[in-house]
Amino acid sequence: MPNSNAKFRCNHRGGQEAGRRELVSRSLQSAQHCLEDQDFGTAYAHYLLVLNLAPELKTSVKETFQFTLFKWAEELDSLARIQDLFNCYEQALELYPNDEVICNSMGEHLFRMGFRDEAAGYFHKAVKLNPDFADAKENFYRVANWLVERWHFIMLNDTKRNLTYLKAIENAVHSGCKSVLDIGTGTGILSMFAKKAGASFVYACELSKTMYELARDVVAANNMEREIKLLHLKSLDIEIPKHIPERVSLVVTETVDAGLFGEGIVESLIHAWEHLLLQPK
Repeated sequence: MPNSNAKFRCNHRGGQEAGRRELVSRSLQSAQHCLEDQDFGTAYAHYLLVLNLAPELKTSVKETFQFTLFKWAEELDSLARIQDLFNCYEQALELYPNDEVICNSMGEHLFRMGFRDEAAGYFHKAVKLNPDFADAKENFYRVANWLVERWHFIMLNDTKRNLTYLKAIENAVHSGCKSVLDIGTGTGILSMFAKKAGASFVYACELSKTMYELARDVVAANNMEREIKLLHLKSLDIEIPKHIPERVSLVVTETVDAGLFGEGIVESLIHAWEHLLLQPK
């Protein structure tokens, strides 16, 4: 009897595998027919089924799947079915999480819809995945021109300003401020000043996704990615101990400009002093 049960289970599994292969084969044929008829939505659905049933086919159907996705996305865009479009890209990126072409295409749709910060994130990921991907690099530089304010370059080239900040931060750290929070870190320059000055713990927050990614690259290029904790958050949203383990002893920021009240600097500084600074003894 035990041998009979084992034989039954083996035959059952064999039947299931045969049924899977048959369904995959039929779905691939149907997808091809739909592509010939330019029924991209149905073709896309068939490819989703195939890739979920037979992930071993990911490499062989990748280019055709991409073509189908992009064509279907164009139709959804023209019909203003934005949520369906995003759902399709999310499904595609679950199947191909490290595909630079899909990431770049998602970024292009986001950019056209006005979601420039989000688009920059996808372009940046595409370039990270393939540094030689010319389209993604061009797209990333284009969106960066929209998002990175010109004054960043002026500040970074202002030697007198930078040396003044460096000296002030060094004085504070050497006088006992060993934990530092950099609000609106931008390129991360003030955080790196603090670490080089000898701060034991340095945290930096940045609301802009583009500037946050840029700061990560700059910090990593200076071999400080393990020494500076970058947070993609508003300073008002930082919680202890969820984001940082304890109150800091020094806050550095340079978010003051002609739009003082518009940037919310007053609220940020009040929050920092009330919730993040060590209380005086």
